[in-house]
Amino acid sequence: MIRRLLPTALFPVLLCACAGAPASDPAASRADGGAGPVPSAPTSMRAPDPLLDRALSGAWRSPANVARDVHRHPRETLAFFGIGTGQTVVEITPGGGWYAEILAPWLRSGYVAAVIDPQAYPEGRQRDYYARSKATLEALFASAPEQYRDARVVAFDPAAPVFGPPASADAVLTFRNVHNWRSAGTAEAMFKGFHDVLRPGGVLGVVEHRAAGDVPADDESGYVGQAQVIALAEAAGFRFDEASEINANPRDTRDHPNGVWTLPPGNRHDEADRARYQVIGESDRMTLRFIKP
Repeated sequence: MIRRLLPTALFPVLLCACAGAPASDPAASRADGGAGPVPSAPTSMRAPDPLLDRALSGAWRSPANVARDVHRHPRETLAFFGIGTGQTVVEITPGGGWYAEILAPWLRSGYVAAVIDPQAYPEGRQRDYYARSKATLEALFASAPEQYRDARVVAFDPAAPVFGPPASADAVLTFRNVHNWRSAGTAEAMFKGFHDVLRPGGVLGVVEHRAAGDVPADDESGYVGQAQVIALAEAAGFRFDEASEINANPRDTRDHPNGVWTLPPGNRHDEADRARYQVIGESDRMTLRFIKP
């Protein structure tokens, strides 16, 4: 059980997600200013699974979520991660279900939603928060049983996470979560859990707000250095395979008063600044693929 409370300000934050040769050129400079392999746009993309397009156009998807496809690029992102029909895919903390609306109806019983177990916390605001979060996702699944009835929900303790039987998953996907785990001191345990549940050759796909360089663990901007994410995965036993600029946004200056939540869809800014941040759009994000050897 986790006994250390997270900062109160983190509660709203926590709600908010191809085969080819690895890109590496030791002589080149990294976009994030860190050391290690130099990521580049993918040079070889798998064609998306035809059933993915059916899920993307599903009438069950909320209009607000569909409107964000232009920023989140789900078709390209999932193709880059190599997700396909028949796989077992674990999505880590789906939040309100943005990607669950796509993955669950497509993958059916192959989709696993891993949510934080409220019982991992003592009675209080954290337990209540995670209970509401879990209930929100379960309500989404109950609202459209034809689409979601086969989805599985697994509750985990972030201090010692278990996402399923060892070597049982083909892919683990996490969207915009690493900054939360670094703040909570559970990042190393989470990446170990990913490694444990994946089969050899399985894929870990990470999308995260990208800082210009390394940031301290208690940084409150929501951004993380790309080299820092790669280091976490490699320390857990993963091999860095490739990076993509699918979710990059060069207009994001990363110096906003309320961090990534200043930008859409958070929009934590004065109304007078709305036009300015709408022009920027959503945050600059790294998209990284790792392989379990």
